[in-house]
Parts: sequence; C-alpha cells; structure tokens
Amino acid sequence: MSLRAHLARAATNPADLSDEAYVALLEADGDELEALAELADGVRRDAVGDQLTFVANRNLDTAVVRDPAHATELVDEAWALGATEICVQGPLPDDVADRAPLDLVALITGRVPLHLHAFRPAEVADAAARLGLDARDFLVAAREAGLGSVPGTAARILDDDIRGLLTGGTDITAARWMELITTAHEVGLRSTATMVYGHVETPAQQVAHLRALAAIQDRTGGFTEFIAMPIQPEAFPAGGFPDARRQRERQADTPRETRALHAVARLLLHGRIDHVQAAWPKLGPELTTAVLRGGADDAGGLLLDGALDPAAGAEAGRQLTLAQVEDLAAELGRTPRQRTTLYGDPTPDRLAVLRG
Repeated sequence: MSLRAHLARAATNPADLSDEAYVALLEADGDELEALAELADGVRRDAVGDQLTFVANRNLDTAVVRDPAHATELVDEAWALGATEICVQGPLPDDVADRAPLDLVALITGRVPLHLHAFRPAEVADAAARLGLDARDFLVAAREAGLGSVPGTAARILDDDIRGLLTGGTDITAARWMELITTAHEVGLRSTATMVYGHVETPAQQVAHLRALAAIQDRTGGFTEFIAMPIQPEAFPAGGFPDARRQRERQADTPRETRALHAVARLLLHGRIDHVQAAWPKLGPELTTAVLRGGADDAGGLLLDGALDPAAGAEAGRQLTLAQVEDLAAELGRTPRQRTTLYGDPTPDRLAVLRG
C-alpha cells in the first residue's frame, strides 16, 4: 500500500494500522510528511482539544538526600515559586543510608503539598535492594510515604541489543523495565512513557517500542503521557557505535524523523495514551513548535531553577517561562492551561502564585 493509502486508513482508525504501515509512515517526507502531521494534529484535537498544557515543576537530583536541610530549602523555594511538582531522578549516592529514598519522599511530601515524581525503574530496583524488599513492597512503602508517580524514563528503546550498545551492558533489561513500570501502575502509581531515539534503532524497532508501551497501557492504564526524546551527545557510548556512518546519517535526519515519530506515536497510541509531550529541552524551539503542530499537545514542565541552587537538578538553566508558554500557545492558536502532574487543575492559590 502507498503512504497515502495508509494515511487514508489512519484517518478512519488511527490505532488500527499494521506494524508495516506505521513503519512506512515513519519514513514519510515532503508532502507526505506534511499530510501525516496534519492528520496527527487532527487526532490530537479530537482527543484532547485545543489546549497547550504545562506543569510548574522543579527538578532535583537524588544527591540532595545527603543534605536534608538543603533539600528542605529547595522544596520551600519551589513552593514559593508556584511549583506543583518536584521531580527527582538519578542514581542514589552510594554513601547514604538504606532508608534514604523513603526518607527523601517523606521529607519532600511531608513539608508542603507538592506532587513528588521520583525514581526511574532502575532506581526503584536499587532502592528496593538497599532495603531488602522486593520492588512491589518498596513501591507500596514509597506511595504510603507520599510518592505520587514515577518517571517512565530510561526506557531508551525496549530492545536489549540496543540497550547494551547504549550503556555497555550496565542497564536493566527491557523486560525488567517493563516489569517495574507495570508494578508501579499496579500499586496505584502513574508514570510517564518515554523513548530515546535517533541512534542505531530502526523504524521497526521504534514501532515495536510503541507497541510494548501500548500493551502495558492496555493492562494497567497507568501512563499519563508519551515523551519522545532525541538522543543527546552525552548519551552516546565512548568511542561511538560500531557503525559510525549509520549513526551520522541518523543524526542528520533527526528533524524529519522527529516530526514523523511524534505523529506516528499520536496515531498508534490513540485511545490509550491521550497526551504526547514535546520535550522542549531536547528539541529546541523550532522542533518543539513543529511537533506541537503535528500530534503533540503538552509542553511539559517549566523546570523552575530558583536562586538557591539552580544546578541542583537535571537540565539546569533550561527554564521555560509562563510568558513563553503563553506566546507559544498563541502561535499555535491554543489556550494555555496549567495542569497538575496527573493532568488535573491546580488549586487557585497555586495558579495565583505562578502568575505573581
């Protein structure tokens, strides 16, 4: 079938194409890419309307567990800036007490009513091992201590050969990642769903990754949004990949691939995961706008840095202002809406603080 035929079928039932059809759509370019983006944008509009959502959040590194007093100051500052979410990611330091993960949860959520979004799957496994618990028991304990949701990051591509190439074999397996995310959902914690693309994976492997996420969602309903992120230079393995020529070709193709991938994700995940986020710190302004016009609906987090310790979290210095979100929404012809982590409405006092 031609790409136009695949698009015509997707217009009727976006999530009912074959793997081969989605792979073909991932290769779309020129006029066909524009048609794919237009179709995905219409599916987005039908699913979530014409809003541009965003969350007022702050990132913190797990190293803050070493200094509870400083962590408290950073949490207080985030609250004063209007945040509704604290996101904590990163390996736990080796030199902290076994209870440090649970203590950090209690410290943050026991101080102010912020939503804590913390512990990637590998960090869940590590924290559980430190406490001599299985992952399910740790997640229950963390939820009871105040954990609100977990980041579905470090999914990379859910293929063990690729994961081995990216991390030198140090990563958890794809099956373990899926098991831990599923367990988090089963104990009542929601999560994001992610993909890191643009390295050595094929379009077929991208589709297989999306199918794996869709299967989890069918079982648990636990994913809040899908976030696709192009690989960053610091994530490449030392010495590069075995096929350097292929790697260079993929990097050169990233803008086209980025638009096609976000559009196909919108189609394939339709009816399962309502929200597709534009990862603006990784995409930059032009591509962020492009994917928001081609299937994405959410601008993600503002990443409030604050003044006490702006470098305390990942992506420090990449802050999105309220004015920038409003300008972007106007450019897209959408209504900006501040949301909570789980896509509810913040309380009026939180809205008022962020707006000064």
